Amino acid sequence: MLTLTNVETHYGASQALFGVSLNIKPAGVTTLLGRNGMGKTTTISSIMNIKPKTSGSILFNEQDITNLPSFKIAKLGIGLVPEGRQIFPNLTTHENLIATANITDNKNLTWTLESVFELFPDLKSRAKFMGNLLSGGEQQMLAIGRALLTNPKLLILDEATEGLAPIIREKIWEALKDIRDSGISILIIDKNLNDLLKIADNHNIIHSGKIVSHSA
Repeated sequence: MLTLTNVETHYGASQALFGVSLNIKPAGVTTLLGRNGMGKTTTISSIMNIKPKTSGSILFNEQDITNLPSFKIAKLGIGLVPEGRQIFPNLTTHENLIATANITDNKNLTWTLESVFELFPDLKSRAKFMGNLLSGGEQQMLAIGRALLTNPKLLILDEATEGLAPIIREKIWEALKDIRDSGISILIIDKNLNDLLKIADNHNIIHSGKIVSHSA
């Protein structure tokens, strides 16, 4: 579904990625693991072309997305849950969810406002709350729900449960299982290895901007 080939990315004169190659299969869960500063978020930024690549190529469903602008990459079917959630604090929960939603008359869409509320009931009860009044866990649910409403083929989560209480982390992991079972591919970064091992099919370790290990 997604193939990175020899991707290199720089921040000015400093090189962050050194020939990263990565494959993500349809309808599975792939992890990208590594310590802070090893290139995980840069890899995601390179996929979405938030941080333009210096060299290498990226294919999504056999289409070259290497140099496409970020909004076009998203429209092709890649949903991003960024590190830090980045919800709109001055919009309500409901407004945050529909702000980037795939608005269509297609009745066969997997993810609608109703199905997101079913996945995260806490959001439904807080639909009129402003984004900045939600807890950290609720904001993460909101960020995931917002990405799902674009009806992506691939969902990317950067630090999916970082800083969340154990009971909230459990809710997030259960939701990710349901998302996986709906047929969406998932690329996930997280530090909770025990939870990752329960849900993921493929694991990749990145060190100093290079993929140094892959296991399936």
